[in-house]
Amino acid sequence: MTPLTRSPSADDAAAVALELERMRGTMEAGFARVDGSLALLVQRSDQSDRQLADHESRLDALERGRWPLPSLAALTGLLALLTALYGTFAR
Repeated sequence: MTPLTRSPSADDAAAVALELERMRGTMEAGFARVDGSLALLVQRSDQSDRQLADHESRLDALERGRWPLPSLAALTGLLALLTALYGTFAR
C-alpha cells in the first residue's frame, strides 16, 4: 500500500464534487420520503385519537343511560315475594 504521492487534479476534485452533489440529492430525496411518512403517521395518530375520544364519549353516554339491572332484578324479586305472600294470606 503506497501513500498518495501526487496532489489531486482538477478532474479529481470535480469528480468528487459531482459525487458529493449526487449523494446530497439522494439524501434529500430520502429525507423527504421519511418526512412524508412521518406526516402520514402523525395524521393517522390524530385520527385515531379523535375516534377514541368519540368512542369514549359514546360509551359514557351508554353507561349513563343503561337500566340498573341489579336493582331491577331485586325489585322484581320483591314483587314476586309480595305477590306470593298476598296469594297465601288473601284466602
